Amino acid sequence: MNLNKVFIIGRLTADPQSRTTPGGAQVTTFSVATNRSWTDKNGSKKESTEFHNVVIWGRQAEIAAEFLTRGSTVLIEGRLQTRSWEGKDGQLRKTTEIVTERMQLGPRPGGAPRGDVGSKGSKDAPRKEGTDAPAAEKMPVIEIGDEEVKPEDLPF
Repeated sequence: MNLNKVFIIGRLTADPQSRTTPGGAQVTTFSVATNRSWTDKNGSKKESTEFHNVVIWGRQAEIAAEFLTRGSTVLIEGRLQTRSWEGKDGQLRKTTEIVTERMQLGPRPGGAPRGDVGSKGSKDAPRKEGTDAPAAEKMPVIEIGDEEVKPEDLPF
């Protein structure tokens, strides 16, 4: 049995690049950075960053191009694929990338509400008074009283 499956959660290093193939298929590419922290045997804290090239096709490519921007958090599920080509200098080049099967958008960078899509922003998104900045979403407040909940009060 063989398995080629990748899951990463990270932040975009730049805005996605979108294009349409000659056959009419939508494709979007971008790079995602993932961090790893650990403590070495001397007790020093260490950190490293990996950069992953991501390719998305079809409707998901359109969504990625519309909603993702530099700094956005994204979860990518996909498979590894290595491509090779001959460069202009005649040298053989290779790259390994993640071909996306499923994508999940994370929270907006800087706490912007989901209705605002950054520089490609929605005109209908609420704005802070006197600025072009998006208004912060109001978080509901849940008041919990000091009353004790008794099992016999539960309806199930």
